[in-house]
Amino acid sequence: MIKVNLLSTKKKKKQKPIPTLLIYTILLTIVTGLVIAYLAYFYSSRLTDRQAKVRENERKIAELKEKIKAVEDFERLNKTFQQRKDIIEELGRNKSLPVKILDEISTQLPVGVWLTAMEVKGSDINLSCTAFSNTDVVNYVNNLKSSKLFTEVYLQESIQSKTKEASVYTFRLTFKVKS
Repeated sequence: MIKVNLLSTKKKKKQKPIPTLLIYTILLTIVTGLVIAYLAYFYSSRLTDRQAKVRENERKIAELKEKIKAVEDFERLNKTFQQRKDIIEELGRNKSLPVKILDEISTQLPVGVWLTAMEVKGSDINLSCTAFSNTDVVNYVNNLKSSKLFTEVYLQESIQSKTKEASVYTFRLTFKVKS
C-alpha cells in the first residue's frame, strides 16, 4: 500500500546565509565600541590622576610660598640685625676715638699751655688755648703737626693780652683727625 499524504507539508526553506558584510560590520561595530570604551576609561583615569597631581602641586606651591615668605622675613630680620650689629660695632670702635684724641692733645701739650675750650665736629677739631709765651704756642703747634693722629694743623689766631700779673697769649687751632 501506498500512502499518499494529501496534506500539504511545508517545506523548510533553506535559509539564506547572512551576508558576510553584515557580519563584518557588526563585529567591527562591537570592536570599535569596545576600543572607544577602553579609551574613555583610560583617558578618564589619566585625567583623574593628572587632576590629583595638579591639586598636589598646588598644595606644594602654597607650602613653598609660605616657606619663601618665612625665608624673606628671616632675611629681612637678619639684615636688620646685621645693620644694628654694624652700628654697635661702629660705636664700639668710635668710643675709644674721643679718648685717644684727648690723650693725644694732652700728651702734646707743653708746660705753660692750657686748654680753655675744645669743639669736635666729625673729624674737625677746634681748640682754644692759653699760653705764657709765643714760644709755647709754636711748640704746641709743632707737637700737634708731628702727631700721628692729627693732620692739617692750622693756627688761626694768636692774641697777646695782659692779665694782672703777666702777659698771656690766647690762640685758636684747627686740625683734623686722620682716618
